Amino acid sequence: MNKYLKINPSDNVAVALEPLSEGETLIIDEQPVIIRSTIETGHKFALRPIVAGENVVKYGYPIGHALVDIQAGEHVHVHNLKTNLSDDLQYTYHPEKISFDIPQSDLKIKAYLRYNGEMGIRNELWIVPTVGCVNGQAQAIVNRVKAELDVSHIDDIRVYTHNYGCSQLGDDHINTRKALAALAKHPNAGGVLVLSLGCENNQQSDFKKEMGEWDTERVRFLIAQEVEDEVETGFQLMKDLVEGMRKDKREELPLSLLKIGLKCGGSDGFSGITANPLVGRFSDWLIAQGGTTILTEVPEMFGAETILMNRAENKQVFDETVDLINNFKDYFRKFGQPIYENPSPGNKAGGISTLEDKSLGCTQKGGTAEVVDVLDYAQPAINKGLNLLNAPGNDLVASSSLALSGCQLILFTTGRGTPFGSFVPTLKISTNSKLYQFKKNWIDFNAGSLLEGKTSDEILQELIHFVIEVADGKKLNHEKFGFKEIAIFKSGVTL
Repeated sequence: MNKYLKINPSDNVAVALEPLSEGETLIIDEQPVIIRSTIETGHKFALRPIVAGENVVKYGYPIGHALVDIQAGEHVHVHNLKTNLSDDLQYTYHPEKISFDIPQSDLKIKAYLRYNGEMGIRNELWIVPTVGCVNGQAQAIVNRVKAELDVSHIDDIRVYTHNYGCSQLGDDHINTRKALAALAKHPNAGGVLVLSLGCENNQQSDFKKEMGEWDTERVRFLIAQEVEDEVETGFQLMKDLVEGMRKDKREELPLSLLKIGLKCGGSDGFSGITANPLVGRFSDWLIAQGGTTILTEVPEMFGAETILMNRAENKQVFDETVDLINNFKDYFRKFGQPIYENPSPGNKAGGISTLEDKSLGCTQKGGTAEVVDVLDYAQPAINKGLNLLNAPGNDLVASSSLALSGCQLILFTTGRGTPFGSFVPTLKISTNSKLYQFKKNWIDFNAGSLLEGKTSDEILQELIHFVIEVADGKKLNHEKFGFKEIAIFKSGVTL
């Protein structure tokens, strides 16, 4: 196996596939390159001299410019490389023709068909508090249900606690209501109790308006201030839901009903080489089967946004993508924060140097399909194909946002590792085999084998079948350990 990888023929840097020692000589493009210092796995080194001010090119695109003259074989990182990004840019639509040569699959999913034609890949029982004041009562109800009822036919029972629903203004108040209403309608839930206090500004009457239509057999409502014993009343409502869920059975359903969220976290120098391109190929495959994928983490599109813009299916989607990018920059400026304060310390330790470096790897999760829609926060995805979603890069907030837009499952790539899980199955894909072997209690699937002899077609097929297994009911690591949470996007004033 090579000790390095040159990703694109036009690149002037390569990535170390294993630690390189000072003085080591590599033959690259038939030329000797002498390594000038220790280069850690996943980090970059120059393939030729790069003069100060010249662009550093990786993935075939600039990832910043050299701060000083860089010699061939020298480590290229934050000490000698700086982003090219600045404030708002002017964008022009240059549509790219997108065509797939992906065969149709006869694979099916065994899942739950809901009243509105959507598919749930889990059959869980949830309590959704409209305000954090009733988190304790909600947990008490869940504890009684687990202790006193036969719930062996239910995949999971839990309350999704949060601290919001009151003392919020403007967008925060709206976002909380939208998020919780979307949670209550999610198809992975076979039964939901919406529990309110009664005096909060997230009033249940407005909450129901936000929900629109819902399955009246599967969603119950309770206002704690209107009953003498809210735990007893809530328990009886949950008991009815438990009984109603006994008739639920998995049945064969088409791949076209699957909605998958695309997310990365704790990225490293291999994220854009192994796991993210793999997820991108899966996204293209699912879309070719009539399915839906959603890409978010808007700040991590900065520097690679034109790639997505030029894949917009029409001018309207292009304009919406431009607004998505610029509005998020305005969000940073509103709070006096630098727009390009990224990548994180963990990203840098893994070999990522600039936001362009990170974004060009991050956006590969979206594959090559055209962008069919741009979604607001907690807006349901209704158009088949690749959607972009307005949400930040924070792992739990972004993953929750993907699920709130209807994703039944999330593909989460990582080079550093994380144990968390959102409220839907969150499939962790490692970028390297070392992480997969070290953290088998966190990681579900290894994309690092792409660097060890497996072909991209082989590992794509493995991922496809693994995803089908998960959709059919196979539990992921975070589900086995009960690590499941929701995080609501908050940005404003709390009273």
